[in-house]
Amino acid sequence: MARILAIDYGTRRFGLALSNPLASIALPLEVVEGEESLYSFLEDLLEEKEVELLVLGLPRNMNGSLGPKAKEVLKFKDRLAARIPRPIELWDERLTTVQAEQALRESGLSLKKRREKVDKVAAQILLQSFLDSRNMSGAAEGGLVGEE
Repeated sequence: MARILAIDYGTRRFGLALSNPLASIALPLEVVEGEESLYSFLEDLLEEKEVELLVLGLPRNMNGSLGPKAKEVLKFKDRLAARIPRPIELWDERLTTVQAEQALRESGLSLKKRREKVDKVAAQILLQSFLDSRNMSGAAEGGLVGEE
């Protein structure tokens, strides 16, 4: 089984989350500063962890339309696709950062620690949503995704 990597796009920081080998559980991975650093990080990680798919969060407006931030993500997707030889799927990430901030606040972490972790927790929420949807649709078609 191969893994799936989620990217929570930011203009300065990228939150990353990685699935387990069965692609059923999302785990927070890393926060990477800067786009070039992201590419370097991914080059090693994708081979080492046998990542087969990238999931990129698309920040839609609440009415489902694409605002300026979503258009920025679409441009980033094109740059990422040119550098990283893996399929990339877009996934609606509305409110993932809000959910991540709430979960971290409830955990009792200091403001500084929450800021350090929020991007990778947002990526984890994004990826878990993607995995749950994928596994539910696979179950509806007669078996869980990845089942032999």
